[in-house]
Amino acid sequence: MPTTVQIRRKGVITLPAELRRRYALSEGDVYTLIDAGDGTFVLVPQVSQVARLGDKVAQTLADDGASLEDVLTALDEERERYYQAHYARD
Repeated sequence: MPTTVQIRRKGVITLPAELRRRYALSEGDVYTLIDAGDGTFVLVPQVSQVARLGDKVAQTLADDGASLEDVLTALDEERERYYQAHYARD
């Protein structure tokens, strides 16, 4: 359904609240603006690298049947081994 928006000072365009809610758009989200020609523009969401990598880690954990707590425990254990090997005095 067509929606009318207005370009404001400094080129700011406010998207209607209904669209922001429907597509979970938030302040700070990053988009690529594609000029399709004839005054037509397309906004394409850019997924942050952090979010993409976080999703990849979550999928790997799920595939391996590991929980976040398992990972944190393993990190603590590895940190302790590293400390003992490099800094602990006998």
